[in-house]
Order: sequence, then C-alpha cells, then structure tokens
Amino acid sequence: MNNSAAWAALCGTTVREKLESLGIGTGRTFDILALDETAGRYGIDVFLFFEKDLAHSHTIGEIVEMFRDVSEYERPYINIDAFLRFTRENDPSFAQTMREFPLMVEIVSFGEYHQGTGAKTVPFVTGLMPFLDELDAAGESPE
Repeated sequence: MNNSAAWAALCGTTVREKLESLGIGTGRTFDILALDETAGRYGIDVFLFFEKDLAHSHTIGEIVEMFRDVSEYERPYINIDAFLRFTRENDPSFAQTMREFPLMVEIVSFGEYHQGTGAKTVPFVTGLMPFLDELDAAGESPE
C-alpha cells in the first residue's frame, strides 16, 4: 500500500481525526524515530523547529515562504528526513543513542499545505525540538 492509500485508510475524515488515530495531537510529545516512521508510512511532512516563537506564531506556508531562499541547514526549522539523515551521517552512534535516550518532539501544529504552486495538498505536522538544556538533563544519570 502506498502512503497516500495508507493515509486514506486511516480512521476519520479530517486531518485532526486521522492524526489523532495515530496518537499525534497538539501538545503531545512523540519519539522522533517513531514520528519519522509514521510520517513515511502515511505521507506526512514533518517540520522540526528550533525556535519556539516561530513555531507558534506563523503558518507553515508563511514559514516556508519566509525561508525559501535560505540554505536548508541555516533555517530555524528542518524537515525530519533531512535532520535524521544529517545526524546519522555525522554521528554513527546516533541510532543507539536514540534507543537509549529517545528524542521527544513536542507537536505544535498540524494541517495540510500545498507543497508548491499547483501541487496537491499534503498533511503536515510541526514539532518543537527540545532545547539543549533539556537534552542535557535527559541524558544525565542520578549520582
């Protein structure tokens, strides 16, 4: 089954209903690897944000437009595929680390957007990456 057929087969008629059937909802946290797997299976675009204010104050269409001329790795957000690819290429121990200390992403918003002029609409999810101090605290062991 291709991912658009898988998306269509989900319970519900709205993006909200379909995502909720997958356990994805605003304010919830989701393991980044599970989110990536789910996104791939159902054809969902996932945007990871590094700036809380930006993630909460603009639509995904506005953000994509604002940063369209900015290099992918210089934007305050990144597609989940690019983030995981970059991380895996630069840290061979990434997969093991993620199994030991899952990276939890807070879901900020979701909906549908056009991937380009005249393109079909695609479901999307935006997530907020944990801040470095949160990551450091999660990886610390009690003494």
